[in-house]
Amino acid sequence: MSGCNENISSSPETLALNQQREDLSTRLRDVLRSNRQSGKGGIYAVCSAHPAVIEAAVQQSLEDGSALLVESTSSQVNQFGGYTGLTPSQCARFVHSAARNAGLPAERVLLGGDHVGPFPWRHEASVSALRKACELVHDCVVAGYQKIHLDASMPCGDDENGSLTEQTVAHRAAILCQAAEEAYRELPSGSPQLVYVIGTEVPAPGGESVDAQSPAVTKAEDAHRTLETFRLAFGELGLSSAWERVIALVVQPGVDFGSNAIFDYDRAKAQSLSAALSKRPGIVFEAHSTDYQSPQALARMVEDHFAILKVGPWLTFAFREAVLALSAIEQELFTTRSERQISHVREALEAAMLRDPAHWRSYYRGDEDEVRRDLIYGYSDRCRYYWNQPAVQQEIARLFDNLGRKPIPLTLVSQYLPLEYEAIRAGELQAVPERMIQYHIRRVLRAYADACSVNRPA
Repeated sequence: MSGCNENISSSPETLALNQQREDLSTRLRDVLRSNRQSGKGGIYAVCSAHPAVIEAAVQQSLEDGSALLVESTSSQVNQFGGYTGLTPSQCARFVHSAARNAGLPAERVLLGGDHVGPFPWRHEASVSALRKACELVHDCVVAGYQKIHLDASMPCGDDENGSLTEQTVAHRAAILCQAAEEAYRELPSGSPQLVYVIGTEVPAPGGESVDAQSPAVTKAEDAHRTLETFRLAFGELGLSSAWERVIALVVQPGVDFGSNAIFDYDRAKAQSLSAALSKRPGIVFEAHSTDYQSPQALARMVEDHFAILKVGPWLTFAFREAVLALSAIEQELFTTRSERQISHVREALEAAMLRDPAHWRSYYRGDEDEVRRDLIYGYSDRCRYYWNQPAVQQEIARLFDNLGRKPIPLTLVSQYLPLEYEAIRAGELQAVPERMIQYHIRRVLRAYADACSVNRPA
């Protein structure tokens, strides 16, 4: 792996920035410790690499004065490009560039790896999959990722009966941690220390594949056993120092979503789990698949020590809502134009999904009409994998070009984007496509920002 960090410098400027990032890392741990004491304050992770989502998240951080935590999954971003086409170093440059262009200081940007492990290569033999996962961990660390979710919870191609023992999951996670610690030693002196998230009951990336009953809440005794199993696995590989930097445990709080269902947080069912960390003052819970939860549910989760909230598909779901609403406005504005000149975003997106069904085939059930509806509108939001397709990008560019030719009548904004209409009428928003899309995404982000605020009313 030599050469992976050839662009890393030990200049005074780099060391100063590293110290600022160290301060941010320290502040994160302070926020989480404070949550354990008061039930207030947390952080949400933006798990998306979509440019419109990142821009909206940067603006939200600027408005809040808060840190921006952006995480990429092992499927989105990896050493082979992932489905976004980005490597960890490219993703880091992209996020920092978006922040810098908007005026968000680099020391307020925290990068994390989500589900970093064998997931993209789980059909291969475990040795091969784990080797590639270690390469990914290395590349994330040298790219400046500081928060690493070590996820080895999925069986690989040669694992018997398609299942894993908790000891095996913990051992593989420790191997990943070892790779991260080795990569850290390649960084300049004074670089911020890595922090880790662990767990075995990890919801599948992107939500469950089938709408069924509400997922079972992790039992308190299982959470205790998981922590002890991981502690022993880390110790066996000489990673006691790294164990002290484990900040969160991923559990199942009973929330999830499928193509047509949302499983809401039930505080009563999670009560015993919430109390399970009483003897672990340095650790909080990290909640995955919190997309589409109500603002009240998100706030209660933070109060119950689910102090790290992950959100991803809901953000690109909001992007799609706004883009298709703008497409409807375009149709109203240019009804006399030839069919060739009007954009066809929906059609291009659907065509791209039908050409390559690998990202959605196992997630949608039903007859042809139901599947076609879910392709675009399902909560699972599998269309997020296809926005970067050239044909889809071309149609979006045509949409923006058409809508930029004349002012958009507020009557049409009221019809198709009523929330944005109210903001425009109040003088808070311009009737510009990109601005309205950003506002629509930030409506989701505000729910998370409010839930994680230490100043939120009790």
